Amino acid sequence: MTTDELKYRRVLLKLSGEALAGEQGFGIAPPVVERLADEVKHVQELGVALGLVIGGGNIVRGSQASQQGIDRVSADYMGMLATVINALALQDMLERKGVDTRVMSAIRMEALAEPYIRRRALRHLEKGRVVIFAGGTGNPYFSTDTAAVLRGVEMHADVIMKATKVEGVYTADPHKDPTATFLSEVSYMEALTQELGVMDAAAISLCKENNLPIVVLNIQRAGAVAAVLRGERVGTLVS
Repeated sequence: MTTDELKYRRVLLKLSGEALAGEQGFGIAPPVVERLADEVKHVQELGVALGLVIGGGNIVRGSQASQQGIDRVSADYMGMLATVINALALQDMLERKGVDTRVMSAIRMEALAEPYIRRRALRHLEKGRVVIFAGGTGNPYFSTDTAAVLRGVEMHADVIMKATKVEGVYTADPHKDPTATFLSEVSYMEALTQELGVMDAAAISLCKENNLPIVVLNIQRAGAVAAVLRGERVGTLVS
């Protein structure tokens, strides 16, 4: 299959920090990171321009830390730093597999990552490099979901793919409610008004304003991302 035959040719993939923790639920599980790296490599080999945003919830979740008494701004910055740790872990695994990768951080730390400069990021994508966007938006009070959509809009992505541990969007949490119904397609407004947990309201609104579709899928299913790129109906489409 050539790049021209793919439904989406420029993708922003949003991974949760918990995805890197695996069954241990905290920290980084190298076998899980390796499996995710294999998935990313497969997608890149299709000729797709790929950007990644990873959350930091496996290390520090800013919103939870603030609820436990840490100043909200400090807690959010701690969460942003956690995303840098995750980005470096994924970069290391990808480069071991021969994937040319750049980490770009919204918080300047030149010893570890390039500062995020939009034009430079676009150039990396044009050269076939996988770009991992770390540090969220660089500002407190914004989630990594919002950061993913912001970077997707800036990179002219065709789609935002949100990787989860379930098959897509349900009417309720399928792990807690056995009557939860799977939804193959929802509108931006339904996602907002019914609070379906796709992404936070700011992220969905930004997608809606820019007519940027979201596909919510199960990253634990091998080949799920590539299947979406080929135009197969996988997960839930939010548009």
